[in-house]
Amino acid sequence: MSDLVWYVSYGSNMCLDRLRYYLRGGRPSGAGHTYPGCRDAADPRADESVTLPGSTYFALESPTWTGGLALYDPDTAGEAVARAYLVTASQFADIAAQEMHRAPGTDLDLTEVLASGRCALGPGRYETLVRAGERDGVPLLTFTAPWRLADVPGNRPAPAYVRQLSRGLAETTGWDDAAVAGYLSRCPGAGDWTPEEVAALRRVEP
Repeated sequence: MSDLVWYVSYGSNMCLDRLRYYLRGGRPSGAGHTYPGCRDAADPRADESVTLPGSTYFALESPTWTGGLALYDPDTAGEAVARAYLVTASQFADIAAQEMHRAPGTDLDLTEVLASGRCALGPGRYETLVRAGERDGVPLLTFTAPWRLADVPGNRPAPAYVRQLSRGLAETTGWDDAAVAGYLSRCPGAGDWTPEEVAALRRVEP
């Protein structure tokens, strides 16, 4: 078990089908980017719904979806809903590399993040590793931006991104449209999403 970590997604990869593009490679429907995939393309060994201390928020401009993108601030009061996938350390490194727009294939030195809870690999939006606790003795690891929520203006996410997030939240938690819309609307920068809007978006094929 020492080579395993929980990769924690609070964004589009809460959908397992979306995560599989990072694992196996390929281009999701409607996307403009082809993912190279991981060295080990196997599915996660397990997955669980988790709640992290802190907040998911929306800011910057997503090059994939347009509109704001989901980021995580572990130091802000609140709770962030996420999905934890049990993967190998090399899989986590390759997923992180693809989110950082780097070539996968190089293992990460996790010593600092496991010891201190945080490790900056660069100045970019998903280049800061965060240890968000542990489950069954295995660390929960994710990545986010180096700044705080209060340091950047919020930016409402695009409908296509909200559709992906709503599907991931429902898949992860079993929530209905009202619960999904309520959670998204409480995330800073998300804007107000009604259950009817979320339901309509989920009916639209990507």
